[in-house]
Amino acid sequence: MSSLAVATASATAGAGSASAWRHYPFFDVVPVKDVHDLSSAPDIFKVTPELSSVASSSVGALVADIHGSVHILNREFESISSWIAHVGGRVTHMVERKGVLVTLGEEDSVRSPLLKIWDIVNRDKKTSAPLLLRSIKLSLGSRPHPVSTVALSASLAHLAIGLGDGTVLIYRHLDQALASSNSLTSLPKPRTINESSNDPITGLGFKEPAEDNANYSLFVVTINRVLSYQVTGKGSGGSPTVVDEIGCGLGCATIDWKAQSIAVARDEAIYVCGTEGRGACYAYEGHKSSIHSHLNYLVIVSPPFIASAASASATVRNFAARTPNYNESDITKVTIFEPENKYVAYSGTFSHDVREVISQWGQIYVLTSDGNLVCLQEKSTATKLDHLYRKSLYSLALSLAKTQRLDEASVADIHRQYGDHLYLKGDYDNAMQQFVQTIGHLQPSYVIRKFLDAQRIHNLVTYLQELHSLGLANSDHTTLLLNTYTKLKDVTRLDSFIKTESRRNSDDASELPFDLETAIRVCRQAGYFEHASYLAKKYERHEDYLRIQIEDAGNYGDALQYLRKLGPDAAESNLARYGRAMLENLPEETTQLLIDLCTSSGQLTPEPEVPASAVSPRQNAAPSYLSYLALNRNAAVVSTITSDTAPPPSPSIATVRQEPHSRHESLHEAPRSPTPPATPPPTAPPQPVGPPPVKPLSPRIYFAHFVDHMEQFLIFLETVAFRRWGQSVGQNSSPPSPIETPLDEEADRLDQVAVWNTLLELYLTLPSKDYHGTALVQVTLRNKAMTVLTSNDLPYDPMHALILCSSRGYTEGLVLLWEKMGMYEDVLRFWMDRDKEGANPGASVQVVNHLNRYGPDHPHLYPLVLRFLTSTPQLLERHREDVRRVLEYIDEEEILPPLGVVQVLSRNGVASVGLVKEWLMARIKESRAEIHNDKELINSYRLETAAKLKQVEDLTDPEHPRVFHVTRCSACAGQLDLPSIHFMCNHSYHQRCLTDNETECPNCAREHSVIREIRKNNERLADQHELFISEVQEGGGFEAVATAFGRGFLSVTRPQDISA
Repeated sequence: MSSLAVATASATAGAGSASAWRHYPFFDVVPVKDVHDLSSAPDIFKVTPELSSVASSSVGALVADIHGSVHILNREFESISSWIAHVGGRVTHMVERKGVLVTLGEEDSVRSPLLKIWDIVNRDKKTSAPLLLRSIKLSLGSRPHPVSTVALSASLAHLAIGLGDGTVLIYRHLDQALASSNSLTSLPKPRTINESSNDPITGLGFKEPAEDNANYSLFVVTINRVLSYQVTGKGSGGSPTVVDEIGCGLGCATIDWKAQSIAVARDEAIYVCGTEGRGACYAYEGHKSSIHSHLNYLVIVSPPFIASAASASATVRNFAARTPNYNESDITKVTIFEPENKYVAYSGTFSHDVREVISQWGQIYVLTSDGNLVCLQEKSTATKLDHLYRKSLYSLALSLAKTQRLDEASVADIHRQYGDHLYLKGDYDNAMQQFVQTIGHLQPSYVIRKFLDAQRIHNLVTYLQELHSLGLANSDHTTLLLNTYTKLKDVTRLDSFIKTESRRNSDDASELPFDLETAIRVCRQAGYFEHASYLAKKYERHEDYLRIQIEDAGNYGDALQYLRKLGPDAAESNLARYGRAMLENLPEETTQLLIDLCTSSGQLTPEPEVPASAVSPRQNAAPSYLSYLALNRNAAVVSTITSDTAPPPSPSIATVRQEPHSRHESLHEAPRSPTPPATPPPTAPPQPVGPPPVKPLSPRIYFAHFVDHMEQFLIFLETVAFRRWGQSVGQNSSPPSPIETPLDEEADRLDQVAVWNTLLELYLTLPSKDYHGTALVQVTLRNKAMTVLTSNDLPYDPMHALILCSSRGYTEGLVLLWEKMGMYEDVLRFWMDRDKEGANPGASVQVVNHLNRYGPDHPHLYPLVLRFLTSTPQLLERHREDVRRVLEYIDEEEILPPLGVVQVLSRNGVASVGLVKEWLMARIKESRAEIHNDKELINSYRLETAAKLKQVEDLTDPEHPRVFHVTRCSACAGQLDLPSIHFMCNHSYHQRCLTDNETECPNCAREHSVIREIRKNNERLADQHELFISEVQEGGGFEAVATAFGRGFLSVTRPQDISA
């Protein structure tokens, strides 16, 4: 009867050869019973002949009967609501969208078909029936025609009604009309299309808007053709266009589940038509009574036929085999097939005619003419996939997953099982294609372990590349991929991989598809230095790039140029690490770079490329490490800020003698920068304000790199000092153009001190004993050292210089430093020690000479020299006259008392009394004269004191009256007359010469006030113990205590003592 087979639709452009349809049991047949009587079908279907229409809706299944009633059924197929929609008639068609039901029916009182629109969500409060929104007659002429089909758009915007005479009525903007008016007859005027009395309408369907086309279109199916009518948009309202010249019978056309095309069922095949023409064609031979859509399936119902054991359909043959007397009654065949994946999901027979097929609640319900209801229940996706797995139908499983819209993890699991299946079959290439689809859901180690074998390494490369392109690789994956490239020696793919700009589907263009650090490391380990350096340079991994060029490739010239391009900030830290290696191979160029770094506050000007032939290992090395370098190895690093206004490199100061063809020659020539020396223009336009001044690098951080390159170290230090601070030991050196004020003056001062301390050490150290060159001359270096020591502008550390001169035996520098530091006693002791050692016969003469130079300003040196000159008989013999002069100076300046001089001379036991006899006698005479004068002064003080005491006694004696013999006024010098006033101090005054109430002698008052003020000050100072202690410590204890006694500090009677 009917068969599903390979077919070719040669008549259509969209049809082609299809594979043989396979049958899979993806639906189970479940009889639906009445909830109250499990032995029978639902009660409402027991009177199936009286049912006129069945439809699905959003609120439940809709059933209409020939009496005009409409029932809403729940999941148990019980009526939860019913009402009479058409009084005295029947409902012929129903369609529902968004809770709005459109019914078409007949009533006895009305000759024409009636169109009614119901709100089945909201109810009439009086009748409890759904609200009737609209009710109109469909009358186009004097002779009515029956309604054959109806279609309603998903948005309720448009309603199409097909009539038996070939006419189609379309109501546009239905939703707006329902919302704008409450009148039962208020509907937009229908537009009539496709008026044809000989071609009745058998199917209608709306094509819903899509992403590529936002317009509505209406498919019109007749017996002989399929048409398309554009409802909205540009070009709407015209005549329908013929899509296909093949039509179908009533009920054999349905809109697909995406509402983009219409399926037309004919006896030879099923055709899918779109608005542009016929599309796919599915061969399915046999008579068809109806076709329905359910999700992504098409349900085909055949008309009743007699079963045959020789039928081409396996379903019919199976029915005939298990049913006795199978040829005595008709059967109906129901087939469910999935057009996208081209398989039959169900095929079964029913012993009675199929009355309705309902797609409701995600299931398919089949109602037969005998009132039985069967549910075709779709199996779960997992069950269907498991069935396909057992048959190794993984491609179909993937298509099914796409149709069922499974999540990505579930689809990835299908790819995994498919890949495992192909792997076991030995199809590694296709297996890898499946495993690639699992990236992001399956652990990469699961796949990597399968393909680690050397024979499958090419497949592993494919997987790892895809893993990186999606940005899901870690460092281990990057390591493995690069190792496979290097193992295969596939330089082309390695180049392509490392030059990948960004990972696939990434919003960030700078996001690499691999771990950069790992890629560089692996390329280095494998010896692909060019690739590693490419990555490091491209992505500004400065340290990695320099490490590759210096440690791996030995390309010091390129590394030097790269450092210049980096600028001070980045070059600082990298040179701190690789400066020694760079100096070993490119001493002149590296020294120049370091000079520029420490003297420039902006970007460095690139120099010409250094040829590879210029790179040669150094053979000469200094024998020892300078003490200062060891101390400053960990000096603080001073950060800088790059600038665009950096001066070009200037030549270094010549610190060695010029030689023909010397390798130092370039340091004394013009700079190698292509930028010519800047000459100040006569007039310059105003320049924009540049960046703020920045701090150059500290030269201290590079001292340790020069431990084996003393000549370059000397050049470096002298040039930095000159270019950065304008300081030089040369006489004719002119300072560079203006020196900028440092941002951090303290740090800059420390840098200056460190540079000149180290320069001084080099001047005193070089050349070393094993030095065989001619560039360093000891005399020149020592002269420079003396220039540094004598300078008052060069900021070296005198104490450090003193240690250097002492350790290097530089006598001239020692003496000079002691003199500059005011350590004159150390100068004298130095020469005294030299005389004792006998190393310098003229040392004692130097002692006397330096005493003559320092003595007048520093008298304390004379006792020291006197003790030295009388320390040995030889010295005394040679400097007898000098001893006499020293004694005379000590006597003149009173530096030592005679007893002190005797003590100094008596310590050595060398000088005799005869040496100082005359000097001692003169001192004794002077001492005796001073004693005599002091005694006379003491006697005069005693007599004066006795007189004062006698006067006080007379004044305080009340027994003896005082007689005043003064005859003249002490104020006006006039003759005294009465009244007069006499004071006890023997001063008398006219009463008129004194002010009122004056009780003190005016002449003595001033003297007494001074005395009282002195006593007040002494009393105040008596409590300032800190002042007294400081005077004792500074001025000598005995003198301070004696002065305190003299002023009464230690004998003042304080008020608290009196009160006690």
